[in-house]
Amino acid sequence: MSSGQSQGQAQVWTVIVNDNFHFMDENERYELGSYQRYQDAEAACREIVDEFLNDRPEQDAASLYDCYCMFGEDPFIIGPDAGRNFSAWDYAKLRCAELRPQEPPPT
Repeated sequence: MSSGQSQGQAQVWTVIVNDNFHFMDENERYELGSYQRYQDAEAACREIVDEFLNDRPEQDAASLYDCYCMFGEDPFIIGPDAGRNFSAWDYAKLRCAELRPQEPPPT
């Protein structure tokens, strides 16, 4: 196999969630779950970010992004391919611009 794993050994992608409000405090971290496909792990991460952003319809794009960075959950993926990573902050910035297209994008 090109991944360097022996045949029959499953690849597992684990989603870990940090709390932006408790930045760098591993006691506030939890494991959401493990997935056989990277795409499923990424979808779980996106759902966490989307849930936070969709719950705040009154905020403009920049305020929404700032609020997420201060108080939202920050999911990330641990897996066999270090070259694949998900940035919740980058995704949140993109989603804020998509959710509020009439406003200036967050910086």
